[in-house]
Amino acid sequence: MARRPRTIGQTAEDPSFDLKHVVELVRSAVPPVHSAGVPFISAGLAVALAGRNVRWLRRTGLFAAGASAAFFRHPPRVPPTRAGAVVAPADGEICVIDSAAPPAELGLGDAPRPRVSIFLSILDAHVQRAPVSGEVIAVEHRPGRFGSADLPAASSENERTSLRIRTPDGADVIAVQIAGLVARRIVCDAHVGDKLSIGETYGLIRFGSRLDTYLPPGSEPVVRVGQRAVGGETILAELP
Repeated sequence: MARRPRTIGQTAEDPSFDLKHVVELVRSAVPPVHSAGVPFISAGLAVALAGRNVRWLRRTGLFAAGASAAFFRHPPRVPPTRAGAVVAPADGEICVIDSAAPPAELGLGDAPRPRVSIFLSILDAHVQRAPVSGEVIAVEHRPGRFGSADLPAASSENERTSLRIRTPDGADVIAVQIAGLVARRIVCDAHVGDKLSIGETYGLIRFGSRLDTYLPPGSEPVVRVGQRAVGGETILAELP
């Protein structure tokens, strides 16, 4: 059988024949997993291994591991470089744009501030990202209910963790992780004194939740209710 002629310029070292190149392509297409998801994935694989001779048990374990890997995915993002931009702290749907007093536990008073709320469904990536670059001034956790995160009352009644970030220009931006009906665990890895870069991952909420972003007075949101936000990339507002 005659050998198929090689395309002009193609060599044996062409990347199309390189297994390492294929592996890199797969890695670039499949997002990495947040460390918080490793125990869940491991548990699913352990069930699959233990039940390797029982079809339904093996399939259940593999499905659980795959679902956990999808839920805890941690896709890379490229934040904007525009000065004064505030980016979405999470993936999801813009569900509220209004003005409200920031969480009382931050001690910032009752004066309303512009607020943008994002609802995360169970299908969204659930990592949280810094909406601006700056220093963490306060981190406050408040116990509460586990009502549906898409309801207006969730901002004031549900369990939450509030993060206050001060930009180099002195503006305070607040990101609030709010637990939902299914979400029962808020993870915040940021601490007072930490320096965060815009778009940097700082936490995670498990299984459906909400993110409220409180902006400095005078800020103008540039998104609309119903719009899909991409955490770390979508610009929510411009600082005054």
